[in-house]
Amino acid sequence: MSSNISRAAIFDVVNNYTVPGVKATLIQLKAIQSIEVEDGKVILKLTLMDAYKDREKTIKHDLEQSILKLSGVDHAHVLFHWQPTPHIEFKHLIPSIKKCVVIGSGKGGVGKSTVASNLAVASARQGLKVGLLDADLYGPSMGMMFGISEKPEGTDDGKIKPIDRFGVKLMSIGFLIDADRPVIWRGPMLNKALDQFLGDVLWGDLDILYIDLPPGTGDIQISLIQKINLPSVGGAVIVSTPQDVAFLDAKKAIGMFKSPQVGVPILGLIENMSSYVCPSCGVASEIFGHGGVKKSAEAMRLPFLGEIPIDLDIRIGGDTGIPIVQAHPNSPQSRAFESIAKNLREQLGL
Repeated sequence: MSSNISRAAIFDVVNNYTVPGVKATLIQLKAIQSIEVEDGKVILKLTLMDAYKDREKTIKHDLEQSILKLSGVDHAHVLFHWQPTPHIEFKHLIPSIKKCVVIGSGKGGVGKSTVASNLAVASARQGLKVGLLDADLYGPSMGMMFGISEKPEGTDDGKIKPIDRFGVKLMSIGFLIDADRPVIWRGPMLNKALDQFLGDVLWGDLDILYIDLPPGTGDIQISLIQKINLPSVGGAVIVSTPQDVAFLDAKKAIGMFKSPQVGVPILGLIENMSSYVCPSCGVASEIFGHGGVKKSAEAMRLPFLGEIPIDLDIRIGGDTGIPIVQAHPNSPQSRAFESIAKNLREQLGL
């Protein structure tokens, strides 16, 4: 073994590496099989579930490059052993709800929550009985987007009443905690919260429940799919911005939903922040590009639901608590949301 290679430094690299798509390190995933050090060479052997196989090249590249930067290391190799992902046991904690649509993305910052809030209001305006669950337990935002500051009411038997806004029944962890309080939960606590939001909230008879997922492809997303038996009661909508690098992350979410272990139908893709129309001159500027999501949807043979432009009123609606579909129902931006909501309603047979 080479004495000038620090094992502690290798452990630091491994300990600090977060697997793409999940908020978990290799240590938390119990992925370290062995670390071999000899004659300037480091061999790191990992054991991971095959659900992460789509990230093999990224993980290998990131770790090898980081290890190669360490003093005394001439060669670095990361080897993988893949374990079958456990078969998902589907449940159905919300039998009073006809259909569920989860709104997902491969990463944050693509406007997923804005899309979810406006689609929910659009569906309600089309006569459906609608609920919206903010399942982003680390970064809940629906309280701001719907102007909600009050706490939901409870019942004597331990149930929770959702809050009604603009014809939508709403529930979010953000309604139950202080706005400036960080949410630091582990897996069992998250699962308990999800069970309560699905099974103990008095949703009533709904035509459709929209679920705003946290970004990524981790345990929260998989757990929700299990608990609502999503393959049989609905499907997933993927939100991405037009640029290629953003859609690379969206593809990870698509891969998770379409994997044999999960098998969730993809109802369609949405291109958000598609273009910006100058309110003064009327000229459209494609800040993040344009049409990339539609082309990718066609290449992957997935439905393309539509484009949502960048617009000041959409941002103002999210900040002031009145989604644009409610505040300006006749605007071109609202008509885009209405069209997507109609498409989903027809796909789901509502």
